[in-house]
Amino acid sequence: MSEHLWWYVARSGGIVSWALLAASVLWGLALSTRALGARPRPNWLLDLHRFLGGLAVVFVGVHVGALVLDSYLSFGLMQLFVPFTSSYRPGAVAWGVVGLYLLLAVEVTSLLRRRIPKPIWRRVHLASFGLFAVATLHGLLAGTDGGSSTLRWVMLVTTATVVALTALRVAQALEPAPARPAPARPARPGVARRLIDHSEVANGSR
Repeated sequence: MSEHLWWYVARSGGIVSWALLAASVLWGLALSTRALGARPRPNWLLDLHRFLGGLAVVFVGVHVGALVLDSYLSFGLMQLFVPFTSSYRPGAVAWGVVGLYLLLAVEVTSLLRRRIPKPIWRRVHLASFGLFAVATLHGLLAGTDGGSSTLRWVMLVTTATVVALTALRVAQALEPAPARPAPARPARPGVARRLIDHSEVANGSR
């Protein structure tokens, strides 16, 4: 068994968790911007969005657990859960620590969505954009795979897509709501009766 096995597991776990997070954010934006169509959305589309986010948490757990077991850099719990305590690229690792807490906040409030006020859930869920940003910075600056041109291009294209869909969502939110036509007021019974009588008189005089 390679002495760097857990280091490889940590790296792969981090990349997979970022990919799942990106997919969850993109899927959520596609649903909210109606990029998948304006017709009513089946429940499984929303369930897939939640599933991707939950799976990202699982692989973040793999990433963190492998770092604890790895002897290559010897991360301790303090370095993994407190920003700027790591001797290895402290700033880059701090982005990952912040991302971990943001991810947990988003996922926990999503699980408790029916039990907490909707405005609170909405505000916390908006942290998904910050989460994606810090996770991307962490992946580019902390890991040894950040120097891969393939990974950089994938992250660049994904980030550009997230930015474009976010701009579309903001533009849609700023659009004025279409004016609803005023309901027709029913005629008063007396007026309607006089109109009918007048019509009958006119017809009788012909």
